Amino acid sequence: MKIISIDQVKKEKVQMEGANGAWKQLPLGSKDGAPVYSYRVFTVEPGGNTPYHSHPYEHMNFIIEGQGILVNEAGEEQIVKAGDFALVNPNEKHQYRNNSSDKVFRMICGVPKEFE
Repeated sequence: MKIISIDQVKKEKVQMEGANGAWKQLPLGSKDGAPVYSYRVFTVEPGGNTPYHSHPYEHMNFIIEGQGILVNEAGEEQIVKAGDFALVNPNEKHQYRNNSSDKVFRMICGVPKEFE
């Protein structure tokens, strides 16, 4: 069993091409003995975004703070806010954007541990 505060987890800048003002933390993952999923926390600064990308695995997101936009592979934008869940299927192109000028956007992202 492991319990950890997000404040104790190192925050690293997202280095993928197209990312702007996005940070990642890994509070629970394979190094903790997680058998299936890893939980990552992404923080996107005001005006920032994750890369517009796809990958061969699903990820499940829970918005824990702020409001943003989820862009799908057709370029359509949907508003997501604290308390919302989102499922991005394998190979589905997507991007999260923080459209706020002064508040952070933060979400939990569950992925198979092999892709943490």
